[in-house]
Amino acid sequence: MSGKTRYQLVTIAALLSGLCACQTWGTGAVPPGQTEAEVISQLGQPTHIYSNGDQHLLEYMRGRMGQATYMAIFGTDGKLISYQQVLTIENFSKITVDVSDKDAVLRLIGAPSLTNFYSRTGLEAWSYPFKQDGAWNSLMAVYFDSNGIVRKLENGPDPAFDHEERGHGRGR
Repeated sequence: MSGKTRYQLVTIAALLSGLCACQTWGTGAVPPGQTEAEVISQLGQPTHIYSNGDQHLLEYMRGRMGQATYMAIFGTDGKLISYQQVLTIENFSKITVDVSDKDAVLRLIGAPSLTNFYSRTGLEAWSYPFKQDGAWNSLMAVYFDSNGIVRKLENGPDPAFDHEERGHGRGR
């Protein structure tokens, strides 16, 4: 096999591998009106299930480094109302300091990718890696007190990607 042929095969394999990886991170089209069974058949088992009043929520954590969480929201008739990516600045801004609790945060943006407890402050942090504005590798931390009430939010560059951004000369 010539060097050129080997290079072409490696290139094709890399492209196919990338496409397969994107397929596992993506979600495909999930049109409103489907039943819960149809959504699960299409997307697989959800990572978490929540109730929100009369609504039933299925959470699907997806994406590279957990940067996307999709929420399927079902109405009282058992039909899908919406299916959307919930790790967005708009949704984070709906979290109210000194008011929102852990259950409200779970129903709004889903489960965290990582949790930490800071004994010095007595706060528990839930971390959410996400693509801010579809471009920036960001990390939102939601801090809770011992009663499960949000005390603060912090957003900044995701340290897991710091070396990449510095290496390409992109700062914040």
